[in-house]
Amino acid sequence: MGMTSLQPSTEIRLQKVIAQSGVTSRRQAELLMKQGRVTVNGKTVTIMGTCVDPKRDHIKVDGRHLKPQAPDVFMMVNKPAGYVSTMKDPQDRSTIADLLDKKSVRTFPVGRLDYDSEGLLLLTNNGDVAQACLHPRFHVEKTYLVKIKGHLLEDAIQKLEQGLTLEDGPTAPARVRKVRKVAINSWIELTIHEGRNHQVKRMLQAVGHLVLKLKRTKFGPLNLGNLPLGNSRHLTDREANALRALLHEPSEPLVESPVINKKPGWAKSTKKRIVKHSSRPNQQRGSQKRLRRS
Repeated sequence: MGMTSLQPSTEIRLQKVIAQSGVTSRRQAELLMKQGRVTVNGKTVTIMGTCVDPKRDHIKVDGRHLKPQAPDVFMMVNKPAGYVSTMKDPQDRSTIADLLDKKSVRTFPVGRLDYDSEGLLLLTNNGDVAQACLHPRFHVEKTYLVKIKGHLLEDAIQKLEQGLTLEDGPTAPARVRKVRKVAINSWIELTIHEGRNHQVKRMLQAVGHLVLKLKRTKFGPLNLGNLPLGNSRHLTDREANALRALLHEPSEPLVESPVINKKPGWAKSTKKRIVKHSSRPNQQRGSQKRLRRS
């Protein structure tokens, strides 16, 4: 068989095909190519721009054929505080891998949540969708329910909604919604489309408020809903397709909205329960269901 897909008309880069097969990451795949450990149709390939057709070309890594590309997997985890948003931790802390079925297809988290934060975390094996979710130009919104010390005043809300300057530069405008007040603290909902380290905490600190609790409730088209804390589920087909659509839709800037003093129904109780994880997918409406650091 000729290496037809090594011609300029082909679409998929060799290192991407290797990464999609689950052998290793794309960066490591490039290293394997440079080391002469990858062949296509019997020929060693070291050129990074090489494209192949995985359905027609015979690709080997260290003499072994690549396995067929795994189907897309999209999962949603409601991460509790006290878990690291990685699959492994050198300090031997609890990780989100501890919340997943050990037999599930290999996935990786899309971005992170802080160790002491909780909420919606997306996991997938689709690198293109993951990159779109995290790249600034796609303006993927992330919504957080935040308990802060003190009460957020109108001038602070205006600063957040106009964008303010942090030590690593100005932020894009955010959306702010008051949720409810308690004696000396209050709950707000904050929506941003950036994803800098500790961004939500730093933004609120910049307007004089310490974050006491942080929970991500929405990520792009995904909504945490009533998924119990500590549990995971596969995404529905509709949710997965909405994520794939990010690759084909033009990016939209965040639109400001007025502050609304409204209590969402679930905010009546802020107590969380760790519910024993169930690895069985949710079968709502005949579909299966499936998160970056604040």
